[in-house]
Amino acid sequence: MKTSAAYQELLTTLKRLDRLGSIGGLLSWDESVNMPPEGSGLRGEQQGLFTEIFHREASSPRIGELLNTLESDATNLDEAQKAVIRDARKDFDRLTRIPAEFAARKAEARTASFKAWIEAREKDDYAHFQPYLQEQLEFAKEEAGFLEAPNIYDYWVDQFDPGMTSAIIEPVFAKLLPELKSIVETILACPDQPDSSIFKGFPIPAQEAFLREVVGTLGFEFKRGRIDTAVHPFCGGHPQDTRMTTRFDENNPLDSITSSIHETGHALYEQGLLDEFAGTALGDSVGMAFHESQSRMWENQVGRSREFWKYWEPRYREAFPSQLEKIGSEQFYRAINKVGLTPIRVDADEVTYNLHIMLRFELEKGLFDGSIDTKSLPEAWADASQRILGFTPESNREGCLQDIHWSDGLFGYFPSYCLGNLLAAQLWYHILGQIPDLESHFEKGEFQPLLDWLRRNIHSKGRRKFTLEFINELTGKELSHEFLVRYLKERYLPLYTAS
Repeated sequence: MKTSAAYQELLTTLKRLDRLGSIGGLLSWDESVNMPPEGSGLRGEQQGLFTEIFHREASSPRIGELLNTLESDATNLDEAQKAVIRDARKDFDRLTRIPAEFAARKAEARTASFKAWIEAREKDDYAHFQPYLQEQLEFAKEEAGFLEAPNIYDYWVDQFDPGMTSAIIEPVFAKLLPELKSIVETILACPDQPDSSIFKGFPIPAQEAFLREVVGTLGFEFKRGRIDTAVHPFCGGHPQDTRMTTRFDENNPLDSITSSIHETGHALYEQGLLDEFAGTALGDSVGMAFHESQSRMWENQVGRSREFWKYWEPRYREAFPSQLEKIGSEQFYRAINKVGLTPIRVDADEVTYNLHIMLRFELEKGLFDGSIDTKSLPEAWADASQRILGFTPESNREGCLQDIHWSDGLFGYFPSYCLGNLLAAQLWYHILGQIPDLESHFEKGEFQPLLDWLRRNIHSKGRRKFTLEFINELTGKELSHEFLVRYLKERYLPLYTAS
């Protein structure tokens, strides 16, 4: 079989698997958005059956034959094709070594675990969730064992950020931590603290109408996506059918705005991927760190900037005239950029947010190396929170029950959030060097120049290269904590030290 024919057949097969996998994504989306509470048992069985079918298709011997043919004549392949084969081989080898029965059992257990987490979180009852967390941890270890992974936690980190390891992450976080603590101390010492509690009584229908206008102006294509509400904001789906969720609170309207802009960043990345290469490295994101860099850049560098709000503040005041009548523009802007300590990660500002990630990174490593067990996790969480954040949570709901990730077996995901912030800052300064007047466009409601740059330089490139090599190629510099530190100082210290 000629190399070109084998490659085309591989592309066709991988795109078919992409379409099949998107069905599973819709099942998961529906579980969080529409499914009735008593449907979890059936949904678990559906997820298990679907995973078994997908596993069978994705581990077909024909895929192995095509890869063998292509790898035996690699001299006729260009770099893009080699990236496709690299990732396809990795996925194929992983699936063929993981038993289909195990994959189905794990998928079914995830649904039960998610339901248990919801119940435990509502009642602040960690003991109810602990057996399910232990089961998810055992699943994670067992899967890594099938692959004979030398480091179980690194196996999971690599699932979300190919090529990344805890040994790479640790020194970067170690350099960032004292810098963040210093910035936080300076800010908290300021006697004139902004007051975000000034935002009260914002009707939810008007909030939803405003954020839909914002999201659409940023570039989200509603013809290829939608926004719904869920307990935990997320973005999922497919470039051709992108699903976002947010949540609303009449007395915390900024949460729906910032979380929606964040998820829009994810959605814009998804909608910018090339569908002709769906299911391959050329039609996939670099990894979750780069995905988070997109969401965090839109949420923070763009969405919390003065220029952004110079455009949107008048519209916001039109939508909520009585609620904002006595709030001045500077008071408004400082409230949007309020920095303070909170036990809840998703409520954290962008200065303290990374401290929450470092806490979870430390705990995840402990869960996998055995220094922390699931029964003592609340105590370990409280200790790490005191050391890293400077306070102890008042309840498990404010501690180890607050995040959805572990209920879904998503170990190794958390580091991507902080890595994403690092990448976002590094990319931001690079983009400003290429588009010096970028922020002036925001004042006029023009966000296409930024989106065009991201589409041209990141979204359309797929995953030809992994995170560290790609950021070096894009910016000419290795990944560094210095850009994020610079950005945070430039954005926040003037707001807190001027007075």
